[in-house]
Amino acid sequence: MTLVAFDFDGTLSDSEMTVLLGRRLGVAGEMAEITERAMNDEIGYAESLRERAGLLKGLSQGEAEDAYGEVRLRPGAAGLIESLNEAGVHTAVLTGGFERGVERALSREEVTVDSIVANRLPIEGGELTGEVEGSLIEGTKDDALRRLASAQGVDPEETVAVGDGANDLPMLRVAGLAVGFLPKPAVEPHCDELVTDMASLRRLFEERGILPAAE
Repeated sequence: MTLVAFDFDGTLSDSEMTVLLGRRLGVAGEMAEITERAMNDEIGYAESLRERAGLLKGLSQGEAEDAYGEVRLRPGAAGLIESLNEAGVHTAVLTGGFERGVERALSREEVTVDSIVANRLPIEGGELTGEVEGSLIEGTKDDALRRLASAQGVDPEETVAVGDGANDLPMLRVAGLAVGFLPKPAVEPHCDELVTDMASLRRLFEERGILPAAE
């Protein structure tokens, strides 16, 4: 396997970006409810994302940056990404969340990935507009994974996808190895392997030869 694609919110991070942003306007509860419905495949992801973005209209750019600064990687995530990078594996983040939050979380841990495919919350006059932009609103993660695989000259069967929610199902279905990270009930049946933390994910990668075995 030469390409590993991670979901972000709920997978690499236990933060939920829209909730962190929503707290700044007192709408975190509404955000969490919409997110949960989307992750359980009870509402279309694009619809849910637009609803959540709309609740953020008027949030100042400064407040948004502060919220992005609260996004954290899970324990062990940075070390795992570093190990994959050192092993020559192409690492990617495919998320319906927001590019700025991913960047801030990775920067905090001084780790990088090769590709980030994410959405953005546009700003006008120093405030969020309530709109959302990006290829993973209507677009799906299987298309993004196929494009990345093609750019790397590998077949999708040579890729790994790691995710937890319903919007991860498309990439989990096309990847050669589909890994559920604490997956939602609607997602679990579509996973080849299940893990509960970064340590167990590392062990799985070692068992599958994606990473060299620990000495």
